[in-house]
Amino acid sequence: MVPNDALTLGRRIRARRVELGLSLQEFSDRIGKAPSRVSVIENGQRDLRLSELQDIASALDTSSDALAQSGELSERDALEIEFLRAQRTPLYASLGLPEIPVRKSLSDETMQAMLKLLGELTDLHSTRAATPEVARLANLQLRADQRERGNYFEELEREAETLLRAVGYREGPVSMDTVKQIAEHLGFTLHAVTDLPYSTRSITDSERMRVYLSASGVSRSRSVVLQALAAHVLGKREPVDYGDLLQQRVETNYLTGAILMPESSAAPLLRASKQRRDLSIEEFRGHYGVTYETAAHRFSNLATQHLEIPVHFLKVHESGAVLKAYENDSVLFPTDALGNVEGQIVCRWWSARQVFTTDQRIGTYSQYTDKPAGTYWCTSQVESGPGGSYSISVGTKFSEAKWFRGRDTTVRLRSDCPNPSCCREPEEELVERWGERSYPSARMNSSLLAAMPTGTFTGVDRVAVLEFLQRHTPESP
Repeated sequence: MVPNDALTLGRRIRARRVELGLSLQEFSDRIGKAPSRVSVIENGQRDLRLSELQDIASALDTSSDALAQSGELSERDALEIEFLRAQRTPLYASLGLPEIPVRKSLSDETMQAMLKLLGELTDLHSTRAATPEVARLANLQLRADQRERGNYFEELEREAETLLRAVGYREGPVSMDTVKQIAEHLGFTLHAVTDLPYSTRSITDSERMRVYLSASGVSRSRSVVLQALAAHVLGKREPVDYGDLLQQRVETNYLTGAILMPESSAAPLLRASKQRRDLSIEEFRGHYGVTYETAAHRFSNLATQHLEIPVHFLKVHESGAVLKAYENDSVLFPTDALGNVEGQIVCRWWSARQVFTTDQRIGTYSQYTDKPAGTYWCTSQVESGPGGSYSISVGTKFSEAKWFRGRDTTVRLRSDCPNPSCCREPEEELVERWGERSYPSARMNSSLLAAMPTGTFTGVDRVAVLEFLQRHTPESP
């Protein structure tokens, strides 16, 4: 086959034929082919063998090299080629449209308009298709930054300390009254409403300095309010890309945790627990009246900085999929080819999965796991959420387990993941018994296939938000 683009070569053959003043029939007679077959060649609908190209070049009083390496095409030929190529793309095929043949009667303007529309569609689909990968790459970079700094943000710790000092906080759990005082200190008032848009957890009106939150969740709104206030304190605005979105969430969540569990009291508390060899995420949680996940997150902020203990953190859905992850203890999380962790399936022998299978699902579960990177101790607890149950796990190297409550567990399992024989391949007897006799109907996670919402990176229904603010704004007198 001739190593050339069939469309371009076909147009050059036709241009040379027209230049010589040959009709399609005359040219067909010269090369001994039917006019219909010549049209197929000139329209770039089939590749040419070298011998065919040499016969055509001879009939056109030129050489095959000249045809293959001719100069620029006319504007019309170039436009026709672009138009035909656009109709051969998977996108065009997916639209279910008939192929539009290129004829003299087809105007340049019509082809240009069609190409513009197809170009816009291509850009739209490309953006949507790239969204998950762009987000994953941004998350990969963010996790590397967290690992480098030991998941400790000194500037955010100082910001939390300043806010707490401003409202006279001394010690103990940060109450909702204290949160309200922080809001008032920043000039905000809090308002519980029954019509908060579904896609939001809170809405901040920066003109009238109001924070709206759902009336149905007021009793557990400390974190929601603090996250909204944190965004204001840190000067956050609508994210410009996925990296910005993820960074904002990390920083607002961190500042919220630093207020709910202040470093000034949390660090001494943890150091005292370490000295007693009685570090416990459950006790840490109970001291400040927060969720186990919040306490585990906060522990990962302070463990390396104040206790010199490298740790890892995991939030895993009951299906086994990783939702959140952090490590600076060299544990090997499951990853895809690019190093992304979120969405990957955790080994079933890890504590994060075993906690779902034991009668210790209520309360804290601990175990040792021999992994390819070494032996690790891990403690896990199950919490429920809108999408099901989740395990929250904190772990560390075997040598550091001596500081933790639960280190005396006798449970010790082995994990060879990512080796498929570890837990991803069924036993041969089961394959033989059921392999050809089973057909599971998968529970499809629609979010895996859905395109990200357009308009904003957050997926918030902006129309609903603005209509909400308008409803809650009194008309001017």
